[in-house]
Amino acid sequence: MTTDPVALAAELIRCPSVTPNEGGALALLEARLGAAGFTCIRVDRNGIPNLFARWGAKGARTFGFNGHTDVVPVGDTAAWSHDPFGGEVIDGILWGRGATDMKTGVAAFAAAAIDFVAETPPDGAIVLTITGDEEGAGRDGTRAILDWMQAEGEEMSVCLVGEPTCPERLGDMMKIGRRGSMTFFIEASGVQGHAAYPHRAKNPLHALVTLLARMTAEPLDHGTDHFEPSTVQITTIDCGNPANNVIPAKARATINIRFNDAHTSAILESWGKALARAVTEETGVAFALTTEVSGESFITPPGPFTDLVARAVEAETGVKPELSTSGGTSDARFIKAHCPVLEFGLVGKTMHQVDERVETDQITRLKAVYARILRDWFA
Repeated sequence: MTTDPVALAAELIRCPSVTPNEGGALALLEARLGAAGFTCIRVDRNGIPNLFARWGAKGARTFGFNGHTDVVPVGDTAAWSHDPFGGEVIDGILWGRGATDMKTGVAAFAAAAIDFVAETPPDGAIVLTITGDEEGAGRDGTRAILDWMQAEGEEMSVCLVGEPTCPERLGDMMKIGRRGSMTFFIEASGVQGHAAYPHRAKNPLHALVTLLARMTAEPLDHGTDHFEPSTVQITTIDCGNPANNVIPAKARATINIRFNDAHTSAILESWGKALARAVTEETGVAFALTTEVSGESFITPPGPFTDLVARAVEAETGVKPELSTSGGTSDARFIKAHCPVLEFGLVGKTMHQVDERVETDQITRLKAVYARILRDWFA
């Protein structure tokens, strides 16, 4: 009897696992995978739920899947057409939070793995790493599992992340890398004064605007072989000044940079601080810059692994996938230091939206893609 990925996805949606709550989702998977012969270990850290599951011998040639069962908040429940945690299937559509991002992806690769080891036990091992902290801070999710794996001598030869990757049609895109992401938090410190006597003050806003203009005036690059051009975006400017006749003492801004493999976060941090020093010399306004790095850019170069996955996608969907590095960040940014990693999953049009939903046929075909990938890889 084969494992129905739609039914499993619906069961997972009924688990209210809004970050960082486990909601019963990992317990459900642990029970299903354990019954299929997987060794399951909870790798919780700092209250964050995580699951490691392995079928086959430790140290053997190992195919890995990665995903998450945590979801973003539902927002206004009254705005939903169906219960966001109902997991209802109506006219070939599965409704609910996590229907695309990404309880269906987890259900599809779990179902494929369960059936594969039962029908064609491979010469090797299959590992599933599933976290409850992808939509949150990400410090104690997949990173915690990888830290535990390193300490325990557990390894994956390659890994496939089941995030939704397709923009329009199942099969049209797989991710072979991701841009890096970092944020600059900038504080400018001047001298407060009367707006009518600017010579007695030192306006931090003027200096801050100058710095922001220089950071955004020229493109960081024009793209690389596998990446689009890096982007610099001002996301907020604030000084908290309620008066229209007072030059404030401080002003703050935040900039987010999505960068390709022409840069590292350390290089970009040096770039930003050098620009700030130049503006300080010109204006006398001091800057304090701090950075937060979500992840460095990375790529799994086209080769045997990407070819195998792309062939399986095309065979099951009839669509040749574009090899892309677009989009935001994912937990692949942590896995890339452990082993070669790719991403392939559903069409993500409704992820994080009210009335998140997906066609059940997509889920069934996604399981078929994952099953073919397993067959071909172990063959």
